[in-house]
Amino acid sequence: MKNTAHPYLFTTIILVITILLSVVVGSVATPLKDVISVFGEGIRNGFSDQTTPLASIIFKLRLPRTILIALTGAALASSGAAYQGLFRNPLADPYVIGVASGSGLGAVIAMSIHWPNGWTSSFITPVAAFIMGLITVLLVYSLSRVNRSVPATSLVLAGVAISSFTTAITSFVMLKSTGELRRSLVWLLGGSTLSGWQPVIGMLPYVALGIGTLLTMGYTLNVFQFGDEQATQMGLKVEKRRLIVIIAASLTTAAAVSFSGVIGFVGLITPHIIRLLTGGDYRRILPLSTIAGAAFLLLADILARVVLAPQEVPVGIITALAGAPFFIWVLRRSRPEEV
Repeated sequence: MKNTAHPYLFTTIILVITILLSVVVGSVATPLKDVISVFGEGIRNGFSDQTTPLASIIFKLRLPRTILIALTGAALASSGAAYQGLFRNPLADPYVIGVASGSGLGAVIAMSIHWPNGWTSSFITPVAAFIMGLITVLLVYSLSRVNRSVPATSLVLAGVAISSFTTAITSFVMLKSTGELRRSLVWLLGGSTLSGWQPVIGMLPYVALGIGTLLTMGYTLNVFQFGDEQATQMGLKVEKRRLIVIIAASLTTAAAVSFSGVIGFVGLITPHIIRLLTGGDYRRILPLSTIAGAAFLLLADILARVVLAPQEVPVGIITALAGAPFFIWVLRRSRPEEV
């Protein structure tokens, strides 16, 4: 499997299946043949005629949500893979090291301000989330660094401390804000309250720029595994490349948090499984994690819709239930490497 294109084919097939299931599953299940028929009619008429109730549900509600969730999963998984490669640490995840919480604080501050229109908010919120996420990751990195390494224990402790601090400030801002408290709480649990194509269009440029940049960093992350000194001897501009990775990974995380809420462990589980299946080459880990992350979060979102149907569970709860035991397992496996 490590020497063939099978991982790409396999993950792409899984992604296509989860996309179809995501469109089919809803408050009222829609037969797959009806969904295919609606898509066929849409292709034939250029998606201009969406007058039927089923077409409106699919094209105005379910499809935008599916794409938003897929983009979120791809963003979180690719940034998680990048952080793990950058810090040479299997526990480096946007949620674990506090970047998601920092981005959440920036987003909540932006949300608490009543901007003149929705498009302004769609622009300002990711920028605020990006700034706070970037500050958070730089702070966690500086606190956890010991000499020239970043031990797993130090990274987790620094991430927990900063995450607790930013979460407390986030809660304070939410309590001080008038109205929309329930919406903010659902958002913090990883449940987007946005619908339609506007959040997809707003999120897409940030995710495309961030993931596109990260996908070019595969060789750089491979070289980072030898340490800063060896990377410098190999001709790599270490500090410059490190900053590029941090900015790109923080941008993708901020975009995901801004439009879909704080969702944990996607960036931990997905890259780790890909690494176990395909080896440690980040030129493969990054693209495969991006595809698999989209599929993983879509599957979690499907479960969130059906586990207590007709009530919907925030998808962040589902990923936390899966991610917490996985985190403990990875932590126990990584412990001997630090001794």
